[in-house]
Order: sequence, then structure tokens, then C-alpha cells
Amino acid sequence: MIRTTRFAWLLLALFSFAAHAAPFWGAKTSSPAGTPPAALKPGEWVWGGDAKDMGPMAVVVSLTEQRAYVYRNGLLIAVSTVSTGKPGHETPTGVFTILQKDKDHHSSKYNDAPMPYQERLTWDGVALHAGGLPGYPESHGCVHLPTEFARLLFDATTMGMVVVIAKEGMAPEDLVHPPVASPIDPRTGAEDAAQLLGAAESFRWEPQKSPTGPLSMVMSTADRRLFVFRNGIEIGRARVDFRDGPAPQGTHAYLVSAATPGQPPAWRRIGIPGREDEAGQDVAARDVARVVVPPAFTAAVSPLLRPGVVLLQTDLHVLPDTTGPALQVLNADVPAL
Repeated sequence: MIRTTRFAWLLLALFSFAAHAAPFWGAKTSSPAGTPPAALKPGEWVWGGDAKDMGPMAVVVSLTEQRAYVYRNGLLIAVSTVSTGKPGHETPTGVFTILQKDKDHHSSKYNDAPMPYQERLTWDGVALHAGGLPGYPESHGCVHLPTEFARLLFDATTMGMVVVIAKEGMAPEDLVHPPVASPIDPRTGAEDAAQLLGAAESFRWEPQKSPTGPLSMVMSTADRRLFVFRNGIEIGRARVDFRDGPAPQGTHAYLVSAATPGQPPAWRRIGIPGREDEAGQDVAARDVARVVVPPAFTAAVSPLLRPGVVLLQTDLHVLPDTTGPALQVLNADVPAL
């Protein structure tokens, strides 16, 4: 009788554990960095890496695309498929901040349902968390993420981080279809739409827009533009050209490995998914010299290029009138110097 009772308690405990254990949703590993977001199947995602000291993070969720885009200091570092609120339980649009984080959260409204890696956006129940991903909106208002992606995001975010949720017809185009460079101010969630360079402008330099903080850069060889971000805010852009042949192809990431006053900085390649073999390779001076930037812009930026500054080079469009849905993602994991 005693053994039977103990066995019954064991079965009850196992049943209780199974009832509360969260299932695993979505892909277990990142898709290659070159995968266009539109090609991601339900549950698939790309996480290019992250470094918290690189600058502020922000997230844009496109209800129209059913995807989430993660930016660090202005650069896209991750993208994932999502599932948002179904009819009658629509996910609200607007600017939100992370109010609460709970790794092992269970719903108080829906039968104690598991909501792993929950990041609360509203006190009435809207949150980012791991959940079902059927390929269409099916949640009760939350933004469902793949489990492993939700874990990575949970570890990377901080309380108060901005999350913008946008929908076609209710938000600007670059929020509904986000580009490779962040379209928002990470401090407020407001659209950060810098004016295009005029026909007579070779560059624009506005360091006063963000006087302090870490620097990062995006160079689009398709648009022939170089964009500079400080603390997630664009502070400059310039026209670029290329000597001795066509513009470089593909997406690559670089890191300033050494900087000496009065001398050009030394650059080192960062391995991104699909280009892991490039990690730690020094960039030849002749390759740096191929890039032609207005001298006055170079003079303004050069003093800010300290070890650790990251440059993302892409042959995809960044300018809003040419931005397409195909993006690639930066791996910000910094190799040992």
C-alpha cells in the first residue's frame, strides 16, 4: 500500500511537471545570415550576434510582415518570424517599453499557459514571449517568438527598452518594412527619418544630435552611402565611391582593431553567419584605400574611430526610396584583439 501510494504521488508529480513544462517552438538554430527575411518559414529566425556595450537596442515588430527586427546602435542584428494577435485579440500598435521580464512566466488569464522568456509591454497582458508560430496571427494579443530566439532576446534586452509595433496603413513604410539601418530613435521609438542628401551635398555631419555614446556605421555599396550612428542615432551620412574596380559585393562586418592619432585606423573582419572564415582577418590597407569618402567627412569621423567601432558593409539598399525586403544581419560578436 505504501509503495502504491508513493507510485501514485510520483505519477502525479510527473503529470504536474508535464502540464507546466513549456513546449519548444520554432527552429533551434539560426538560419544563415544571407537568408532574406521574406524567405524565413514560420518558426525560423536569424540571430547574427550581439554585444551590449555596442550601444542601445530597439525592436520593431511588423504586424503586416509577421516579423520582428532587432537593432543594436542602429544596425540590424537579428530578425525573426512571429505570430501576433488573431481577429478579436489584435496586437496593439504603437510605441512600448519593456515593463517586466520573467523567464518562466505562466499566464494568469489563459489556464496557466506557459509564456517562456516573457517581456511585458502592457500591464493588461501584451508581451513578447516564446509561443506558437503557425505562420499567421493566432495569439491572444502577444507577440509569439521562436523559443531560442526569445531566449537570446531576453538575455540581450534591458528594462525600458523600446519596442515599436507597426501595421500597414497605420505607420510609415520604413516601420512596416524595416530596412537594414534602424528607422527609429531607440530612446523614444519615434521615426528617425533623416533627410536625403541634396544634389549638391556630398555629406552631412550633425554630431550634436547625439553628442556621446558608442559609434557604429553602415555602408551601402548599392546606394553608395556611408551612415554613422552614435548611441543609435544617425549623426552623419556621406556619398562614397570606389577606386580600381566595382563596388564590393555581399555583406561583411568590420571592427576597428587599432587606432593611432593622425593615422588611418586598422580594421579587422568579423565573422558573420555564412562568413565565419573571415573572423579575425586583418583588412589590407589597399582595400581600405579603395573607399573614397569626402575628405571633410573623413576628418570629422576619424577622431571617433576607436577600437571596437563596427562597420557593416552591405550591397543592399538602405535609402527609403530603394529599400527592399531582403536584408542581411550583422554579427556583433567581437573577436579577440
